Amino acid sequence: MAEPATDAMVGARSRTTEQKGAAPRPTVSRRREVSHASARSLLMTVLGEFVLPRDKPVWTSILVDVLGLLEVEEKSARQALARSSAEGWVVSERVGRRVRWSLTPPGRRLLTEGAERIYGFGNETRSWDGSWLMLIVSVPESKRDLRHRLRTRLTWAGFGSPVSGVWVSPDVTRQREAQQIVHDLGLDTQAMSFTSHYGEVGEQETMVARSWDLTELKDRYEDFIDKFTGLNPAGGEAVLRAQTRLVHEWRRFPFLDPQLPSDLLPSNWSGLKAAELFHKTHVDWRPEAQQHWDTLVDAEEQD
Repeated sequence: MAEPATDAMVGARSRTTEQKGAAPRPTVSRRREVSHASARSLLMTVLGEFVLPRDKPVWTSILVDVLGLLEVEEKSARQALARSSAEGWVVSERVGRRVRWSLTPPGRRLLTEGAERIYGFGNETRSWDGSWLMLIVSVPESKRDLRHRLRTRLTWAGFGSPVSGVWVSPDVTRQREAQQIVHDLGLDTQAMSFTSHYGEVGEQETMVARSWDLTELKDRYEDFIDKFTGLNPAGGEAVLRAQTRLVHEWRRFPFLDPQLPSDLLPSNWSGLKAAELFHKTHVDWRPEAQQHWDTLVDAEEQD
């Protein structure tokens, strides 16, 4: 089945972008990862869940149709493909009047790293000896953009800030990552770090509460539990849709949860129940969801 002319135009735009210079390198945005569902973010979920495991290109029509199951309009789906191509995640190939898409090597690498993080998140448990990593780095109020970039990257790395200019993490292995962050931002000479146990002044629980908003995170986990507990989709299309939603909702948590040791978490932490729900449900739904994807691909190839 020939696809609309707009499909060829999307492919042409992506090729023009590539011809202007070196291919762009895709990047991961924490803001995008934790934002509400959009055509662009849903496309990333579909690429990671269904395209990444298969080493072959996929037709535009399949991606548009699957995004349509997720209530993404065709125009928005095509725009998401064009943006993803411009950012270096995918590359298009014209076959007659049709266009198919493949992951670029950098796009495949980043999606593979993301998949490992998403599917492994919540499975690991580690012991904690009570050691803290403290980073002291001060940025003048006048340099708001630099302050924002520092906060974004340290938060992404799991650090919390109990007071201005002080960042803490119960994972002392983050020291090299913190060093790289301050180096990248040109703050080497203004930064200091310490590793130690919490002292006798004040309460450790108070420092944790000031450093991370665990209440909001708990609410997000409970929303996830409410949304997917007892959900029982019937039929390949419904399972594929539910599986994509499941992964899409879960993939935000590695960017929101600092993964504190159990010693520092509230009792009956909802993150543990949410992780158990995700991993069990993902395993249960995966075979039928993947089979339905293959059915869509086979039908398109025979068309």
